[in-house]
Amino acid sequence: MNPNRISHEPESASARIADDAYTIPMWIRALVIVGSLLMVLGGVISLAQPSMLLAPTDQITAGVHIYAGYFAVRNLALGLFLPLLLVMRARRAFGSMMVLVGLIQMFDVIMDCVEGRWTIVPGVLVLGILYLIGSARVTGAPFWRRESWS
Repeated sequence: MNPNRISHEPESASARIADDAYTIPMWIRALVIVGSLLMVLGGVISLAQPSMLLAPTDQITAGVHIYAGYFAVRNLALGLFLPLLLVMRARRAFGSMMVLVGLIQMFDVIMDCVEGRWTIVPGVLVLGILYLIGSARVTGAPFWRRESWS
C-alpha cells in the first residue's frame, strides 16, 4: 500500500445518480433524442430521395445530388454522435456538440428567412435556442463565457 496515496470514500450510488440527473436533465435527453432522430431522418431522406428536399417544380441535377450528399453526411454525423456523447456522459464534448448543433440551427433560421421559408422558421428557431440553453445547462455557463469551455 502506498502511503502517499490519498484515499477517498466511495461515492454512494444515489449520489452518483443525483449528480448525473443534475448534469444532464431529462428535457435535454429528450431534446437530443428527438433532435437526433430528425437529423438522421433528414440525412436518410437526402440520400434516398433528394427530390423531397426540393420544390415540386425543381429539377434534380448533379449539383443537387452533391449537396444532398453533404447535407446527409452532416446530419448523419451530428445525429449519431450527439446521442453517443450523451450515453458516454462526456459532458464537455456533449456541451460543445450541442453548441454546434444550436448554432447550425440558428444559421438555418437565417437562411430560411432569406429564402422566405417562413413556416419552418419558428420550429427551427425554438430547436436552436433549446440546444443553446441545454448546452449552457450541461456545461454550467453559456457558450460565449470561458467557464463553459474549461
